Order: sequence, then C-alpha cells, then structure tokens
Amino acid sequence: MEQNLLEGRPNEEEATHQEQENGSFRMESLGRCLSSFVDEGSTESHRYYLSRRTVLEMLKDRGYSVPSAEIDLSLQDFRGIYGQNPDIELLKFSATHVSDPSKRMMVIFCGPRVVKVSTIRLVTVLIPDRDSLTGLILVLQNNITNQAMKALDLFKFKIEIFQITDLLVNITKHILKPKHQVLSEQAKQRLLKQYSIEEKQLPRLLKKDAIARYYGLERGQVVKVTYDSDITRMDSGLAFKSSEPSAENEVQLSKTNQETKQKPAVAVCLDRF
Repeated sequence: MEQNLLEGRPNEEEATHQEQENGSFRMESLGRCLSSFVDEGSTESHRYYLSRRTVLEMLKDRGYSVPSAEIDLSLQDFRGIYGQNPDIELLKFSATHVSDPSKRMMVIFCGPRVVKVSTIRLVTVLIPDRDSLTGLILVLQNNITNQAMKALDLFKFKIEIFQITDLLVNITKHILKPKHQVLSEQAKQRLLKQYSIEEKQLPRLLKKDAIARYYGLERGQVVKVTYDSDITRMDSGLAFKSSEPSAENEVQLSKTNQETKQKPAVAVCLDRF
C-alpha cells in the first residue's frame, strides 16, 4: 500500500521543471506582446510626428482647412516620407482658413539649437509669399534669445511660439479636459444680452493659458466650457466666476438641472501675461 502511494506521488524535480517551462512560456508570450509596443525608430522622428499631428489638429480646430489624411498619417508612413531624421525644412506647411480664405497660417519647425537672430533670418527666407501670410507658428526645441524675440516683432503678422514638448500630446483630447468651444462675436453678444451682464463680469482666461494658446484666442474672445458631471462630481448648471473668486464677485446665472449630466460655463480671454 505504501509502495503504491509512493509510486503515485509526482516527482518533485519533474514538477519544478514543468513549472519553470510554463513560466518560461508565459514570459516569452508576454515579451512578444510587449515587443509590439516598442518603437524601434528614432526618438527624433517620433517627436516630430507627434508634434506635427498636434499642430494639424490645432489648426483644424481653429477652422483651417487641414486634410484628414495628414492628421491620420501613421508613424510608419511618416517615417517613410520624412525618414528617421526628418529635414525640418520639409516639415513646414501652411493652411488656409475655411470661412476666410484671406487668413493663411504657416508652421515652421526649428532645430535643436538655441534660436538666435540668425535663426530668425533663416525663417524669413523659408516663408514664401509673406505678404499673404496672417500668422506663423514656430515650434522650438530649445530656448530663444531676447534678441531673437525682438526680431520677431518686426514681422507684420502674428507669431506664436510653442515648445515641441508642449505638442507631444493634444491636451484637448484628455479625458479630464472639459470641452471648449470658441463663441462667435454674435453668440457672445447674445450671451451678454441673455444674462444682462457686461463682458467684464465674465471670468478671465489668461492669454498664456494652454487652452487659450491652443485656440489662438485674442483679447475679448469668449469660450464656452462644458464640464462632465461624472468628472466634476457636481450637478449640472451654468456658473461664472471671476479670476479672483470671492463672495462678492461670484455670479450664478442658471439653476441646477438634474436631468442633464453636463455643466456648461463660459470664460473670456483677456490680453494678460
């Protein structure tokens, strides 16, 4: 009887060996799974790809004509076109506004070195038809000198500066970011009339705010911000608050609506730094 029990007991060495084989198989499978997410290309091309896609989405959200094929371009296709070390001169592009064809925006990427006056001179050469240009976006990878900033003041059109690290992710697509909608001048006036308020009673949105920069907001433009109650854990409603909140200047403009799951609000962008 004892002999039969001993014969039926699995060999400990065989069991250990089997566990090692199973564990090795699971690790190999996991390794193959993770390897599919590993980018074997250059970091430089990946950064250019992500930042360029964000700029394309940004211009489209501003109302410019941007082909969807450009936005949906895959990283592999991007590298097939521009290579592992893209030429920054080939990355530049321009876009025309859909509703106002007279507005044309150009985007130029700068190299990894510090942007000096000489760099600005080179940028000037890269801009064709400067007279028809109404805006320029410079994507930097390093600092810009004070002299170069002064040189930018000589341009007749608006110039916006972004660091490439700020464009690796489109902030408006983040799940915790509320929806923003830029109101037209007519919608803005209807809003003020509806609630019998003046523009100065709306909360301030600094021009250096990330959302203000994304949409290229100017002084006096109004943005409608829609909050999801699942994120804010608040009942829906319409609230306006001053940039310096206090009991005296807080303004509530509508009652709570229990049937909706969103909370709209409006902010005005002022020319403040």
